Amino acid sequence: MFPPFTQLGKKIESTTRKALFDHHLLEGAEGVSVALSGGKDSITLLLMLKAILGRGFPDLPLHAIHVSGEFSCGASVQESFLRGICDKLEVPLVIRESTQKLETLECYRCSRERRRLIFEAAKEANAPFVAFGHHEDDSIQTLLLNLLHKGEFAANLPKVPMHDYGVTIIRPLLYVSEKAIYEFAKLQGFARITCQCPVGQNSKRMEVKRLLKEIESSFPNVSTNLAQAALKYGSTKALEK
Repeated sequence: MFPPFTQLGKKIESTTRKALFDHHLLEGAEGVSVALSGGKDSITLLLMLKAILGRGFPDLPLHAIHVSGEFSCGASVQESFLRGICDKLEVPLVIRESTQKLETLECYRCSRERRRLIFEAAKEANAPFVAFGHHEDDSIQTLLLNLLHKGEFAANLPKVPMHDYGVTIIRPLLYVSEKAIYEFAKLQGFARITCQCPVGQNSKRMEVKRLLKEIESSFPNVSTNLAQAALKYGSTKALEK
């Protein structure tokens, strides 16, 4: 599971390095915090950053932040599992607790609380560059959601300074496909970990994910084309906030 990697792991590491370089994701950083949900994406991100920092990029302090609780976006894994990974990587793990309950569970409210907890913990750790495990497919889905709901051509941006919160969001996996991450996770033994949120499984994002699968039957290159269009033509309005 741990670096150095071979084959697919090396390819994902190389692609992650390209995103870090292309978008200057670590420029101005004094420390990096990984939002560690416990799913395949965030664990892969943590492993890649551990392998990369200090090797061609600044040797920045790396932290992991996990939001626990009765219901929280992510894989609902045991803290001991994540602590075991972080201990082997020698990465400090910070745990914060969500207040979400099933009777009031709603994506927007949950997401806002989760981000607030992560941002606060990142600043306390003096690592206010917060890395999220959003991959290429996440960005494509965001693009379609924004287009269909708001008439806005906007995907996930690689780097977003959140001035009001005093942190900067970075997305180092933005060039990596979900399929590659899943195959890597399967090889490393953590692909079985999936999101357990009862609301998220029936969200608009899941509908868009299914829609993309249908479109691919007629347009096999739709994901690649949308990903390229998002980076080339996507709105940067989020940078103005």
